Amino acid sequence: MNLPIKILIADDDALVREGLKIIIDMDERFQVVACVENGKEAVETCLKGGVDVALLDVRMPIMTGLEAAKQISDLTEAKPLILTTFDDEDFILKAIRNGAKGYLLKNTPPDQMKDSIKLVYNGGIVMEDLVLSKIKNGLSNLTGSIDKAGFTDRELEIMDLIARGMSNNEIARDLFIAEGTVKNYISSILNKTGLDHRTQIAIYYLKGGRLS
Repeated sequence: MNLPIKILIADDDALVREGLKIIIDMDERFQVVACVENGKEAVETCLKGGVDVALLDVRMPIMTGLEAAKQISDLTEAKPLILTTFDDEDFILKAIRNGAKGYLLKNTPPDQMKDSIKLVYNGGIVMEDLVLSKIKNGLSNLTGSIDKAGFTDRELEIMDLIARGMSNNEIARDLFIAEGTVKNYISSILNKTGLDHRTQIAIYYLKGGRLS
């Protein structure tokens, strides 16, 4: 049997923390290893190791979830996943810039939430349709679709699939290529765009070649 995915929950509402813990711990695929009430505690816990995915509320005292996401992404192996009631486009984009691997709303059904955690753990991106629509609506302020100059057809194809939330393994199966080849293409895209990680590629692609 595979080891459970180790989860940290950071939320300043004790009822939310305990509710999420009960829901997640009922599934043997997961283990909640820590519940904290602010971003600073989340970062400190992740720095100690033993956390695979960090569920972070946006608005918390001392340090917000957005600030914590950046430090967790930069300094630890844990993957930050924003879980919040806010679906404002500015929050979404800042979360992605700060290294969050996804953005879920708190009213997400439990089974979908757990599937999303597993997807993030396996290298995928989590964006609900409502969240994606918020980002896509921002295209009206931009010049249009991404400038294809400088990218190969395969790179553009992979960027599109990343933006659809597919993991490296899923992309490899969809395109009938090796997962290592997908990783090589992603490295090339990151080098060409100056982006830091694959989640940013999704937003870059959806917003027509811009991240902000």
